[in-house]
Amino acid sequence: MFRFVVAALAAVVLAAPLSAQDYPSRPIRLIVPFPPGGGTDAVSRLVAQELAKSTGWTVVVENKAGAGGMIGLQEAAKARNEGYDIVMGQVDNMVIAPAVQRTGLLDPVKDLTPVIQVASSPFLFMAATDGKYKKLGEWVADAKANPGKVTYGTTGIGSDDHLAALMFEKAAGVKFTHVPFKGAAEVHNAIASKQIFMAAMNIGEALQYQKGGSPLRNLVQMSPARTNLAPELATAREQGYDIEMSSLRGMVGPKGLPKDVRERLVKAVAVSVADPEFQAKAAQFFAPLRYLAPAEYEALVREADMMYRAMWKEMPWADR
Repeated sequence: MFRFVVAALAAVVLAAPLSAQDYPSRPIRLIVPFPPGGGTDAVSRLVAQELAKSTGWTVVVENKAGAGGMIGLQEAAKARNEGYDIVMGQVDNMVIAPAVQRTGLLDPVKDLTPVIQVASSPFLFMAATDGKYKKLGEWVADAKANPGKVTYGTTGIGSDDHLAALMFEKAAGVKFTHVPFKGAAEVHNAIASKQIFMAAMNIGEALQYQKGGSPLRNLVQMSPARTNLAPELATAREQGYDIEMSSLRGMVGPKGLPKDVRERLVKAVAVSVADPEFQAKAAQFFAPLRYLAPAEYEALVREADMMYRAMWKEMPWADR
C-alpha cells in the first residue's frame, strides 16, 4: 500500500503571476460529486467557507451526484478551463470508478488537472449496535458459514469504500453480498434500520453520524495505526488481517487549467487549510489531515491509478 507523503505548506504558498491577478472576477463553482451529508460534501463546504473568509472570494458549492462520482467529474471536465469550475476529486471517482465502469467517457487522470489535496481518511466497518455482530470475528465467521448471504453497503459500485470491502473479502477469505447506495447518508440509514448487516464507510463520515446518537457499532478501522478519532478501535492488522486503506480528497479542474490560475488557487487553499479554525473543524471529519501541493498530489493520483487498476483486475468478483 502506498503511503501518503505530507508536503510542507510553505512549498505551495506561491506568488501569483501578473496574468492571474484579476482571478477570480466572478464566483467559483466547487462541484461535489456526491449527495449532501457525506464527508466529501462536508470538507468541500469547509474549504469554501474558509476561502471566502480568507480571500473574500465567492465559492458556491454544487452537488452533482451519480455514477460513483463520475457525473461531477464530467461536469468539471467539460467546463471552460478558466478556474471557475473546480471539483472535489477522490480515489473512487478519480481512479476506481473509471477502471470499474470502463465507459471510456472520461479518464480523470488525463482529462483533469490536479490542484491540491486537502484531506485523507481511513475506512472502517460498522454494524447496528443491537444487531447480530458485536465483534469483527463474528461477521467474518457468519460470512464463511453463509457465503453470499451476509450483506454490506457502500456508496456505490466502484467507490473507494466498495474497494475497501473487496480488499477485506480477499484478506479474510470470505464472500459478502454488496448493496450499493448513492451516498453515505443512504448507507447510514440502511445499516441503522438493519436493511443490511454491515457498512463500509470513511471513518470521519461514520463518526459524524454516530455523534448524533446513531445506533451503530464500529468493528475495525483500516488505518496503519489507531487514529486519534477512534483510539479505542483496533485496526485490521491488529485483528489479524493484513490490509490498510484510506481515502483521499483533493481539488481538480478541467484539463489545461492555466498554470498561473492553478497557482493562485493553490496559494489561497493552502492558506485557508492552514488556519487553526479550519483544522479544528476538519479534524472532526478526517484523521489525519494531509495536504499535498500540485506535483505531489498529481504523482499520488497516478500512483493510486496504477495500483487500484492492478488490484481490480486481480479480483474475480469485482463486477458485483
